[in-house]
Amino acid sequence: MMTIDKFNFAGKKAIVRVDFNVPLDENGKITDDTRIRGALPTLKKVLADGGALIIMSHMGKPKGKVNAKYSLSQIVDAVSAALGVPVKFAPDCAKAENMAADLKAGEVLLLENLRFYPEEEGKPVGIEKEDPAYEDAKKEMKARQKEFAKVLASYADCYVMDAFGTAHRKHASTAVIADYFDADHKMLGYLMEKEVKAVDNVLKDIKRPFTAIMGGSKVSTKIGIIENLMDKVDNLILCGGMAFTFAKAQGGKIGNSLVEDDKLQLALDIMAKAKAKGVNLVLGTDCIAADNFANDANTQVCDNMNIPDGWMGMDAGPKTREAFKAAIKGAKTILWNGPAGVFEMDNFTGGSKVIAEAIAEATKEGAFSLIGGGDSVACINKFGMADQVSYISTGGGALLEAIEGKVLPGVAAICGDK
Repeated sequence: MMTIDKFNFAGKKAIVRVDFNVPLDENGKITDDTRIRGALPTLKKVLADGGALIIMSHMGKPKGKVNAKYSLSQIVDAVSAALGVPVKFAPDCAKAENMAADLKAGEVLLLENLRFYPEEEGKPVGIEKEDPAYEDAKKEMKARQKEFAKVLASYADCYVMDAFGTAHRKHASTAVIADYFDADHKMLGYLMEKEVKAVDNVLKDIKRPFTAIMGGSKVSTKIGIIENLMDKVDNLILCGGMAFTFAKAQGGKIGNSLVEDDKLQLALDIMAKAKAKGVNLVLGTDCIAADNFANDANTQVCDNMNIPDGWMGMDAGPKTREAFKAAIKGAKTILWNGPAGVFEMDNFTGGSKVIAEAIAEATKEGAFSLIGGGDSVACINKFGMADQVSYISTGGGALLEAIEGKVLPGVAAICGDK
C-alpha cells in the first residue's frame, strides 16, 4: 500500500479530499478552524514536494442543490492564509477541468462544495424508499455517482483521502473516486493515518486493563458499540442519560429522568452479557437530580433507584464518580465517547470532569487514551484538557462505526477491508 511519506508529488497534480466542513458565523467567518489546521501537514507535503494541489470538501447539508450559505468560496482566504499561498477557486466542482489543467507546481485550487451535486452522496433525490420506483432510481444514481467520481479523478494524477469525518460514507469523493487510481497513486493523508492508527491502538493493539466509557442519552444509539466492546474491554462504564434506563429496568423509580421504556429488556440483557463475559460493568448508583431541565434548577443527590417524582437525573453523583475513577485508574487503554451528564450546563459538568481528570491522570501514567464523538471532544475542550490525552478523534460518526467493528468505505477504498 502506498503511503504519503513514500510518495513524491513532484510534477504531479494531487486531488485531496479534506473535511473543511467548518462552522461559520452569520457573516460567513470561520469560528473554529481546527479542521483546516488538521489537514495542513498533508496539503503542505504536496506543495513541498513540488506538486500542484486540488482540494475538495463538502460543507453542511445542501441536499444536492447550490446554496450560497454552504459555498466554500467563504473559506478561500482562510485556506490561503493557512497554507501561505494564494488559493484559486473553482465555482463548479464538476466543471473545473480547465482550471485543473492550468494548475502549475506550487499552485492550489479549491473546488466548490461537492454536495451541491446529489451524485456526491449517491442518494436518489425526490423519491421515498417506499416508492416502487426507488430501486431503479437508486441504480441510476449509483451510475451517475461513478461518472461524477470519474470527472473528479480526471483532474489529477493521484488521490489522497484525508477526511476521516466522512470516511464512513461511500461518497463519490471519499471512496468511489479511488477506483480510478491504481494502488501506487492513491493513499491516506497524515490525518487519516493517525485516525486509523488510533482506532487500531484501541481495538487491535490493546494494552490491559482496557476501560471504555460510553455516555450519552440513549442505549439504542450505542448498542452496536457496546456489544462490540463487550468482547474487548475489562471495564465498561455506561453513563449519562442511559443510566436511568438501566435503573428502571432493575425496578428503580427514576422520577422524570430520561428513559427508553422499550429498551428495558435490552438493558437487562447487556448486564447479563457483561456478567457472562467477566466484564466489570460500571453503572451509576447515584446522581445529581434537578427539579427542572435548567442550569439554575434546584438540585439534590439521589439514589438512582429512588428519584422523586418531578425530579430528573442530570449528572453523576458522588459515589458514582468515585466508581468511575476506580475503573479508569490503572487502565492502559482508554476509550471515551459521551458525557456523564448535561455538561453543556455548568452546574452539571462534575461527572464528566471527573472522567476527564481520571483519563488525564492515567494517560500521564502511560495509558493510551482516545477521545471521540462530538460531545466528548467538546467536554475535553471545555475543561482545557485536550493536551492531556493521547488522541482526540476528528470523526464522530466515522469513529463510532469503526469502534462498532464496521468497515469504513473511505479507508477500505485505499487499504482494502480493515
